[in-house]
Amino acid sequence: MPLLIDQGTADEFLAQQLHPASLERVCAARHFPLTLRMQDDYDHSYHFIATFIGEHLPELVPFMTGTYTPQAVNQARSAFKRKVKKAGATFFYGAMCGFFTAEELDDILFEASEVAKFLLEVEGTSLEIDEEISIEDRITHVMRNVAESAAKVLKAREAGEDQRLSEGGGMVPGEDQDQGPGA
Repeated sequence: MPLLIDQGTADEFLAQQLHPASLERVCAARHFPLTLRMQDDYDHSYHFIATFIGEHLPELVPFMTGTYTPQAVNQARSAFKRKVKKAGATFFYGAMCGFFTAEELDDILFEASEVAKFLLEVEGTSLEIDEEISIEDRITHVMRNVAESAAKVLKAREAGEDQRLSEGGGMVPGEDQDQGPGA
């Protein structure tokens, strides 16, 4: 499958992390088909993604444009569900470990919900505004509870480690104690 990439020229990650010219060289050396389109004045934002995703979806989700057997569609759905579960587990791990504040979780979920709404529109499906608000409120409530619970668990874990250290004379089990000179 040929590779199609749209890259914003104003992307803050372009020079230090993305290196599209390197990708072009590797693809050319391996005779791998690549279309790299540099888009003037676009950055790394949702607006950039929303602007160009419509051109990428037929490649990413071929069953949207082609005729496929029910078995092929079910296999694609199954693969999609597995990917969503892995992504969800990764997201919750980050939330539960305190990598994100409650406000950051709200921002992440807002951005994800905007992408989801766009994808629903591409499918020809939409939510009523009341349904959309209700879903977003429930997700926000759940994520605030996850953040609060994670903070409590991390605090309890730290308190337990502090208590174990104080009970062990400040030593972590398994560490060698310095016996001093001549020991």
